[in-house]
Amino acid sequence: MKRSVHTGGAAAALLVLLTACNGSPNPGTSTTTTGPPTKTFTTTVSPATATGDPGPDLRSLIPTPAGTARTDGPDPLPDNGIHLHFLVNGSPTDVVNAYQTALEAARWSVTVVSSGGDAQGGGASYAATNGPDYGVFTGGGSGASADVDACAWPTQPTNTGCGHSR
Repeated sequence: MKRSVHTGGAAAALLVLLTACNGSPNPGTSTTTTGPPTKTFTTTVSPATATGDPGPDLRSLIPTPAGTARTDGPDPLPDNGIHLHFLVNGSPTDVVNAYQTALEAARWSVTVVSSGGDAQGGGASYAATNGPDYGVFTGGGSGASADVDACAWPTQPTNTGCGHSR
């Protein structure tokens, strides 16, 4: 009776077992052995990385007006923009003037597109940039409250319309 000892398979199994228990000598590299111990396949594993830029957190760029009684949104806009609506307690002229100051304090470079008012009410419309981000802010009303619509995009959109949609 002849006995044969196959050490090649046993050695390969032992190498796989030792590699699994002790880890690879090179971090990020695993070694797999199949067949006779002379055939070794090495695979390098890289950590996963995100491939898309999530863009700016536009909501964090839009200040909430002082005296806000209600906030609606954010609602999505074309070109990756957002729209928020604020119902604000206070004289409309005071509200829009204070909001311009708040935008500037939040590092927006503000251009007054239009503004006006009288004893009964008032309003204003602003276009603004904050780095590459673009915003349109409109507000106004009469009496003791004002509506402020705030829209922001990661870059200037094709359509800069920003209106009260509720």
